[in-house]
Amino acid sequence: MTATVRVAVPRKGRPLEAVLERFAECADAAALADEITSTLRYEKSVTKGDAHPERDVYERLADYSDLSDPSEPEYTLLRDDRDGMPRRVVFDSVTLDVGGVAVHLVGREEPFRALRTHEFGLGFDSADLVLEEVVKLRAEGLGSIADINARIDPMDTDVRVVSGLGDTVYHTLMAKPEILPPGSDLDRSFVEGYEGPLCISPRYERLVEAVLGTSQLDGVTFAYPDDAAEEEAAIADVGLGVYLTMTGSTARDHGLVLGEHLFPSETVLMENVAESDAAAERVKAAVADEDVETEIPV
Repeated sequence: MTATVRVAVPRKGRPLEAVLERFAECADAAALADEITSTLRYEKSVTKGDAHPERDVYERLADYSDLSDPSEPEYTLLRDDRDGMPRRVVFDSVTLDVGGVAVHLVGREEPFRALRTHEFGLGFDSADLVLEEVVKLRAEGLGSIADINARIDPMDTDVRVVSGLGDTVYHTLMAKPEILPPGSDLDRSFVEGYEGPLCISPRYERLVEAVLGTSQLDGVTFAYPDDAAEEEAAIADVGLGVYLTMTGSTARDHGLVLGEHLFPSETVLMENVAESDAAAERVKAAVADEDVETEIPV
């Protein structure tokens, strides 16, 4: 095989599972992907108090990790942010063969930032982080993953989005029905004519500004949920808001109308173009193959 290509990946959760599913397809690694996913889901249930293993976390960690063989997964411990800050087993490392290239998947808490600092040439992270950190704000909004690269200042970062992985949930407009005029649609044009509070999670302020566009937010003030409140409940109190939805059932339980899907919250393959080489290009082509997902023009 050629020289090893290191790829930054999330340590846990839906984004890591999406990455593993993609490598299961392009590296014939379905069994390995299932092993890592099932291990981390079980450890999540332990952290939440839903499972109660007899062995302590260090014994389980030693059992899960095989340090003698890079093709077997390794795990590590992190402090979870739940009450009591329990130790949580998360993904650390594994090496795969992708079309004759050794690909070393390396777990990182912030893969996007690891690419920005040139630690890696390729990596996966949420598209949300790109919007929150480097996408330029403009009067007009954006609505798709494919729009992102045109909003990245090349003087700010060498990182570009290559393709999405399809693990999509949406930042969605939602509102109490009484604030909508009869016959009107809950979409971007409604927000453009709206004046008043818009409830969002504080971390998504810049994302919402990028997605809606600054001109549509004239007359709008951001409101934020209390720490103890569900986002959907807080939006119901305010009247209008933006939050992530998959089925929308929780929003409907709070009497909210679901409106336009504003932007997909999706795991994306990214590259630092300053760190790219021939081996990394081969991996990128395999992971973003047209039969799997459409590559985004740069």
